Order: sequence, then structure tokens, then C-alpha cells
Amino acid sequence: MSKTERAHGRQYGRLSPMSRVAARIAAIAESATLAVDAKAKALKAAGRPVIGFGAGEPDFPTPAYVVEAAAAATKVVANHRYTPAAGLPEMRQAIVDKTKRDSNYEITVDQVLVTNGGKQAVYQAFATIIDPGDEVLLPSPYWTTYPECIQLAGGVTVEIFADETQNYLVTVEQLEAARTPKTKALLFCSPSNPTGSVYTPEQAKAIAEWAVANNIWIIADEIYEHLLYDGATAPSLPVLVPALADTCIIINGVAKTYAMTGWRVGWMIGPKDVIKAATNLQSHLSSNVSNVSQRAAIAALTGDLTAVHEMGVAFNRRRKLIVDLLNEIPGFICPVPQGAFYVYPSVKGVLGKTIRGKTPQTSAELATLILEEVEVAAVPGEAFGPSGYLRFSYATSDEDIVEGIGRIRKLLTEG
Repeated sequence: MSKTERAHGRQYGRLSPMSRVAARIAAIAESATLAVDAKAKALKAAGRPVIGFGAGEPDFPTPAYVVEAAAAATKVVANHRYTPAAGLPEMRQAIVDKTKRDSNYEITVDQVLVTNGGKQAVYQAFATIIDPGDEVLLPSPYWTTYPECIQLAGGVTVEIFADETQNYLVTVEQLEAARTPKTKALLFCSPSNPTGSVYTPEQAKAIAEWAVANNIWIIADEIYEHLLYDGATAPSLPVLVPALADTCIIINGVAKTYAMTGWRVGWMIGPKDVIKAATNLQSHLSSNVSNVSQRAAIAALTGDLTAVHEMGVAFNRRRKLIVDLLNEIPGFICPVPQGAFYVYPSVKGVLGKTIRGKTPQTSAELATLILEEVEVAAVPGEAFGPSGYLRFSYATSDEDIVEGIGRIRKLLTEG
């Protein structure tokens, strides 16, 4: 197409399909977890008895005192207006106080930026520190959004895979083997989505010390910090290694801890210059987070953790139940997660076997087969790294866990 033709095409809306969407946006993959959840919900709406294990979303209501705070906030005219892009002063202070209380990490308000959920915080963290060509070390299995954010920032994702024999936890030796002069950052998530694995304090400290020694940034996703089991702990990395504080960005939010996924409140904690730069970006990108949501989040962060602990008891019970049931299925190997609300069984022992006339060779094909044949939705491993795995969220009822995993076992053991 000539320059004149392109100009006319813009004028009359006749651009070719290849040129209508920017390449950097066209290259973004749809969120696999949201896609699976949407498909399951659509089938349910059509009257199908689908059981969905796709979404990472607590099935509990937001605590009543949080909802009441939001209702009261709607009547305050100041909450109907724009407020500072970095967040309400009271919200930023609540994050400072919560971080001291829960992590024993002392920060100041100018190290905090309130974002529209943790996902925006992840995007802005990479956008703020990554230049085109910078390499980011990404332990695999990983949350499906991380590589897309790295790519949008112009970075190069370097995946480092740890399988079930390592409990899905990478080692310093693996990180060092992947490091190059272009390595700028490491994404660290513990407890992990999608595996539920948790690094021990010793493992986490070793990784943080390695990062400091090599002048590598760490973006630490702490969104599942309160969802821990069997005595596991997940100390904040700058507490373990104070020297890391100047090259560490912490991502967090209220979504998972307080069953507030729909309220869209997250935050970034980092060095003052980085937070200022990220705030400048957000001032043009989305301005301030909803004031009513921030008021609700303030109530959550300043209240006690009773509701959180009650949800944790239920998650722990479901965790044990789903692990036991999955490990009864021939060909499934499910490590016991110590955090979050996911299990990540290896299903490599099932691949290549004929099931109702079909022979799945990948976990994506197996997930499709399970959905089509017994109406159970799980997310395939390809969404998080290599094939051969399925992710199940146990943020659902005990009854659905028993019924859903039971359907899968029946399907894979019949005949």
C-alpha cells in the first residue's frame, strides 16, 4: 500500500486488518484464566452443569464492615471528585501501617502508589524500570499476565522452569545460569500463582542476596501473603535482605486477602524515584483509583484479620480435600501447596492415552476434553509455561470440589 493509499485508508476507514491494530497490542494473548472462567460461566448461563476451577477468586463475600464503609463513602461528596493520582492520603498511610504490621517493613507514604488492582501495579512496575531489550527472569510456572506486561514494556522474558520434582521453586543456580549482561529484573511470587508453592525464608533470602550481588531488580508479588498453610511463612524480601530495598518493587492488593477482586484496589511499594515515575505514568493512564473503593480498602486494611483467618480455615480444608482427590486419579501427581488457593498437578501420565476416542497429547487438549466430556473447567499448563499440567483453583465449595474432581476421575478411569 502506497503512502497516498494509506492516507486515504485512514480517512475512509479502509485500513487493512494487519495495520488496524498496533503490533505490540496484537501480540498480547488473552488472559487464559479469565477466558476459561468466562467460558465456564457462559455454559452455566446456558443451563449446563459446569463446575469451574478456573478463576483465582475467593467465593466468599467481601466482609460486611468493608461494604458498610463503602456505602457510607458514597454519601461523601469529596469521594465523587478527582483525588491525587497516587491515592488518597489516608489510603497510602493505611498501606504504610499495614506493611509495618504484617511484614515488619518500614516505609513512608512517598514509597506507595495505589493502583487499579494488582494487575495494574504489575504493568506499571515493568513499564517504569524496563527499557527495550532488557531481560527479565521469569520463574515458570508463572501467572499468565507477567510475560505480557514484560513484552509491553519492551522487555525480553527469560523463562526458568522448575517442575514438580522441585516443588515448582527455582534455585539460585538456575537464576545464575540464566543471567546475562542484559538481565535487569527478576519476578518473584511467593506464595505462587499458579502452583501455590512457597519459598522458605532461607531460599528467599538466598535469591534476594544473589539479586543484590548482581544489581538485579526484584519485582515481588505479595498478593497471597496471608494465604499460608502448614506453618509456612513468606517474609518480605527487603526485610530478609535490607540492601535490596533500593532495587525492589513490591506488588500487593486487597483482592485475594479480603475477597475484594471486583473492587480493584492494589498498590506498588518501591524506591521514591520509581514510585514518583510510576505515579506520573498513572496520572496519564487512569488518574486515581475509585475513591469509594479506596475507602472500602482503608476499612479492610485498618480492621482486624478475623474474616481473613476464617476464609483461610476454609481454604485449608479445601486444599487438603482437592489434593487427596487429585492424587487418587491415575496419571496425576499433585504436590501439596503451602499457599494461595491453587493446586497444580502434573498430568503427563495421562497424555497420549485414548479417552472416549480422543488421544490428548497436550494439557490444553486434555483440558478441552475434560470440559467437553464432563463439563469441568480447569486451566491448562500452557497458560503458565510448559505443557503437562492443569491448574485448579479451590476457591470454590467443598461440594463442587468433590463433584468436579469425581467427574474427572470417572472419565479417566472408565473402560
